[in-house]
Amino acid sequence: MSIDKSNLPPLRTVFADESLLVRGREQLIDGVRARRARVLPDERGRLGEIMRADDPWFEKFGQVYFTTTYPGVVKAWHFHRLQTDHFYCLRGAVKIALYDARDDSKTRGEVNEVYLSEHLPGLVRIPPGVYHGWMCVSDTESCVVNVTTECYNYKQPDEFRAEPHSDEIPYDWRRKDG
Repeated sequence: MSIDKSNLPPLRTVFADESLLVRGREQLIDGVRARRARVLPDERGRLGEIMRADDPWFEKFGQVYFTTTYPGVVKAWHFHRLQTDHFYCLRGAVKIALYDARDDSKTRGEVNEVYLSEHLPGLVRIPPGVYHGWMCVSDTESCVVNVTTECYNYKQPDEFRAEPHSDEIPYDWRRKDG
């Protein structure tokens, strides 16, 4: 089924934690969580906590990795059947988009969008089955850290992809001036 992206309804704030906003059409996708990260500055610099074992979201540790994205590039769409992702933007700025295509989800069809950056540190939890990706929206390369619940399986990757500009997913990556 192809979607006409020129008439998509606007996104509105569906969750806020201080200045970290998640926008969506109706509500936060079931199982998605977001929070501002704790950053402790002093005269020597900053210490930022990404995730702790006593966080309410913590399930288990799989691995930690980073990935970079050049300005204007979209890295999307994919989902995992087993793995939960936790994204933190260390450098630059990214627009993260999420789409719930899970058949058994009460938020099936919902889209969420959240911005993370070095100036707006936060953590976004993405449960299994939710399509996700991001676009670097800064004028410099972005760096995203992911804390996963599973190790990457080189022989049988837990990764299922769709095209970045798929007509099956009701999200438009283009910048919206106004």
